[in-house]
Amino acid sequence: MRLARKKEHVENYLKSDFNGETLFSNVYIENNALPEMDFDEIDTSLNFLGKTASFPVMINAITGGGEELTDINEDLARLAKIFNIPMAVGSQTIAIENPECISSFEIVRDILDSKNIVIGNVSANVSVDYFLKSSEMIEADAMQVHLNVAQEMFMKEGDRNFKGIISNIANLIENYKKPIIVKEVGFGISKQVATKLFDIGIKYIDIAGSGGTNFIEIEDIRNFSTDFTDMYNWGIPTAKALIECRSISKNLQIISSGGIKTAQDIVKSLILGADMVGISGEILSYLMHGGFEAAKEYIDSLIYKTKALMMLLGKKNIEELKTVDYKLTGTLKELINI
Repeated sequence: MRLARKKEHVENYLKSDFNGETLFSNVYIENNALPEMDFDEIDTSLNFLGKTASFPVMINAITGGGEELTDINEDLARLAKIFNIPMAVGSQTIAIENPECISSFEIVRDILDSKNIVIGNVSANVSVDYFLKSSEMIEADAMQVHLNVAQEMFMKEGDRNFKGIISNIANLIENYKKPIIVKEVGFGISKQVATKLFDIGIKYIDIAGSGGTNFIEIEDIRNFSTDFTDMYNWGIPTAKALIECRSISKNLQIISSGGIKTAQDIVKSLILGADMVGISGEILSYLMHGGFEAAKEYIDSLIYKTKALMMLLGKKNIEELKTVDYKLTGTLKELINI
């Protein structure tokens, strides 16, 4: 059933059409007409998880499982290799429970060598044994543990008991020597939740705000006996989650994800305090609708446009980009509480 569900998730994402609001449109940044820079000297590289990535975007968790999903992971890994960007695999629980699915995850590390960044993914309630096996499966540089309460609540066969999650995450931290990234699946991490996670030792958070992949809609499409359309707008806008989580500590590493599609989304994320930016749905859409070359051209375009924006802001590297002044407007300005 889990394998069939994974295939349905990919298929239903491609059918989904609800567009949430990230609120990045409420972030104003100003043109610099006199940057005094050479475009060829603009550097988009950065250190992430102890390795060098050439661009501050990671291919975020998407899938893994059967033959068709193996092909997707192979293409995603090839993209990550070409651009030297991190890649996170989809939830590995299916591979722990069904050993025949392991190869769909192993292929990622087969393509990405020790210089590349590979991130594993499991539910936040897994046992230490499951967790360690998942990390070993792909020789992970770090592990994501995902929080998906909203998805489970609207999944017919989903979990309904979420007691003990914070203590389980603390136990995983105690038994794992590499970084653990706690991520939402698309409804946002609040400042309050991020503070609880930081206090138990989590140093990496993927905010995964609303505006991108909407698992309430995806689960709704799977179940013809329900109508959850009135719940599709649930979640914390990505820009709000980013600003408020950034205020917790300079030692907290934040991945901005949730509706990231454009170079302006990337640049604004970094200006607001993100250390890395995650994209999943948009890359998957290009890959499934246009093929590998279309996805490659999309990422290549993101890189060029990001560098163009850095020129227009007069910033020659990522650290300088993070110092750009900005102003908040509209709904985002009203919602911010730091």
